Amino acid sequence: MISQKAKYAFKALVELATAPAGESMLIEDIARRAGIPRKFLEHILLQLKHHGVIASRRGRGGGYVLLKNPAEISIGQVLRMIDGPIAPLGCLSRSAYRPCSDCVSEEACAVRKIFGDIFAATIILMDATTLADAVRHAQSGTGGTPAAVVEGLLAGG
Repeated sequence: MISQKAKYAFKALVELATAPAGESMLIEDIARRAGIPRKFLEHILLQLKHHGVIASRRGRGGGYVLLKNPAEISIGQVLRMIDGPIAPLGCLSRSAYRPCSDCVSEEACAVRKIFGDIFAATIILMDATTLADAVRHAQSGTGGTPAAVVEGLLAGG
């Protein structure tokens, strides 16, 4: 299960991606449009800024702006930025590997094999689904607001 923080991060990114290219959005506008508490959003935007996905601008016309093309930002990347490793088992993680304490042999472990296959398929899908996909759904009118599109994508619809 993804965290509420990751869900909010993706909603905020969808809002930024729907703004005209290079145009900043105020945090208040992002929070209102995406239905995210402002205080929580501040921390999320700081994290996304730290990862080089967005930038903040000061002064008149300031706010937050997307730095990357939405087609270059996958759901998998956002989840890793916000939640860290996403493997269901420590022995399957590439970035935070740790062996299972009750496992005699990883090669012979049925649990690792089953979850490994499921995890591989999930990762492929998460890394192939981008912010641009969510924006396309929003702009085609099939999913309502960008926030509703994200809800649908994250719910598997």
